[in-house]
Amino acid sequence: MLRVYLDSSALVKRYVSEPGSSGVDYVFDKGWAGEVSIISSVWNIGEVLGVFDERRRRGWLSESEFKKVLEGFASETVRLIRLKVLEMLPVLTPTLIEAWPLILNEHIYEADALQIQTCIHSGSNLLLSSDKELVNVALKAGLKAINVKDEDRIKELFNEE
Repeated sequence: MLRVYLDSSALVKRYVSEPGSSGVDYVFDKGWAGEVSIISSVWNIGEVLGVFDERRRRGWLSESEFKKVLEGFASETVRLIRLKVLEMLPVLTPTLIEAWPLILNEHIYEADALQIQTCIHSGSNLLLSSDKELVNVALKAGLKAINVKDEDRIKELFNEE
C-alpha cells in the first residue's frame, strides 16, 4: 500500500481552500477508501495550529471559520488515527540529529529538515508539500516528492500504483 507523507503545508490545504487543496483532498479520499496510508508528524500539528491561528489573527479567517477549521482538523485527525489510516509519528531524537546535516548542507530550516528525515524514517513512498524548496531538497535526498499544487501529477502517480 502506498504510504504518503504530508508536511504541514499540505495538511493545511485539507482544511483551508487554496491552490493544492484538491490534490490533498484526493489523497485523503484515497485514505478514507483504504487505498493509501497517510503519514505525518506530531510536529506538524503544532505548525498547522500556528498557521490557522495566524490566519485568524490577520483576519483571513473569522472566529467562526477558525473554530470550524480547527474542529474539522482535530476531528478528522482523531478519526483517521483510530481507523489506522493516519499515522502521526513522534519527533525522535535520532531523527532530529539526522536532520542536522540537511540544515548545514542544504541551508534549510530545521522544521523542513525534520520533515524530510521523518518521511525517510516512516518508510513513506512519497512526500507531499507545497514548499518548493522542501520538495527540491527531498528529491536531492532520494525521496519521491511532489508539490501538492501539481494535482495532475499526484493523480497520475496514484494511477501508476
